[in-house]
Amino acid sequence: MRGIGRWTAEMFLMFNLLRPDVFPLDDLGLQKGIRRAYFKGRKVSLRTMTRLGEAWRPWRSVATWYLWRSLDPVPVEY
Repeated sequence: MRGIGRWTAEMFLMFNLLRPDVFPLDDLGLQKGIRRAYFKGRKVSLRTMTRLGEAWRPWRSVATWYLWRSLDPVPVEY
């Protein structure tokens, strides 16, 4: 379907289908969270982030959520 790319599909898998092992490397928040938590804010390649994410398999969606939360510690109300 036009307009639905990889990032949108990954968000759908995580939030609608509740898939536990989605690693949306195109997500800027995830990239920033990894850089802050593991590389002191320095820029790193997507290949390095992919290798890091392998350690979190089969719970990469959960790891992604925690990295997002680390960027904004104020709870979100739905």
